[in-house]
Amino acid sequence: MRCHICNEPTLMFLDEKMQMLYYHCTECEYIFKDPSVYQDFTDQKDRYDLHENEEENAGYRAYFKRFLDHVLSLVQKPESALDFGCGESSLLASMLEEHGISCDYYDPIYHPEGLVNSKKYDLIVSTEVFEHLHQPREVFESLVDRLNPSGYLAIQTEFHPNEMGAFKNWYYPKDPTHIVFFTAKTFEVLSDLFKCRVIDDNGKNIVVMKKKK
Repeated sequence: MRCHICNEPTLMFLDEKMQMLYYHCTECEYIFKDPSVYQDFTDQKDRYDLHENEEENAGYRAYFKRFLDHVLSLVQKPESALDFGCGESSLLASMLEEHGISCDYYDPIYHPEGLVNSKKYDLIVSTEVFEHLHQPREVFESLVDRLNPSGYLAIQTEFHPNEMGAFKNWYYPKDPTHIVFFTAKTFEVLSDLFKCRVIDDNGKNIVVMKKKK
């Protein structure tokens, strides 16, 4: 099977314990589950509804604060932002507003009305979304298209260990809605494809890219 990101041939491997089939691209380090296990929005929502992501939850706010502290230290005073895949809560958008950044929010399940087709943004953030995407390359391209010239795209998703033994013991794929997995290199390849450049990654779960003029 070809890689969904760079279209190179992939290597197939089996997680015997989970009886899960994966495909690994050694060129861009992208890993994806066999598409036969991908879930529709109804099944995904059943899982998401179990998350305890209430806006008044202090731990949830602290989680987003760590993300924003990292990202906002790297970007140049954005005036407008989009939280892509916000889930049920609009907390991250509210926290960006507290920084004086006008922020829209969108989620295909909970807030499907949140996108304005022609609107462009200085900053787009997406936290714990990309691991759920059936078509991450297409979504990445669409987000870059929504950026103003020199705009920023900041993504948070856990980077996989890129070693098969460690991957099979990793907790992240155990969630059935987590179907695709990245490293910082994967985002470097995506950036090269769609006229961005990586300006920072924290080596763990956050990557920040800037659109080229």
